Amino acid sequence: MAKRRRNESPERQALREMVNGYLKENPVKNGTDVNALMREMMSVILEGSLDGEMDEELGYSKYDFRNKETDNSRNGYNTKTL
Repeated sequence: MAKRRRNESPERQALREMVNGYLKENPVKNGTDVNALMREMMSVILEGSLDGEMDEELGYSKYDFRNKETDNSRNGYNTKTL
């Protein structure tokens, strides 16, 4: 287990360990690898943030068909009339 840095939260420490584990399995060799890694990380962060925002706004999570007060679905396959 990595040594905890001064004033580092447990969440940040867990994130650091996760990233270090990923980098051990997928070494970064050049700038292209760094760019690809950053793009992937940003994609995961943005998708997670937007999904969380949508859950909060609608009051139910994606594919949750039991705990909602509407017939609407978030799976993207319903027909819509504009």
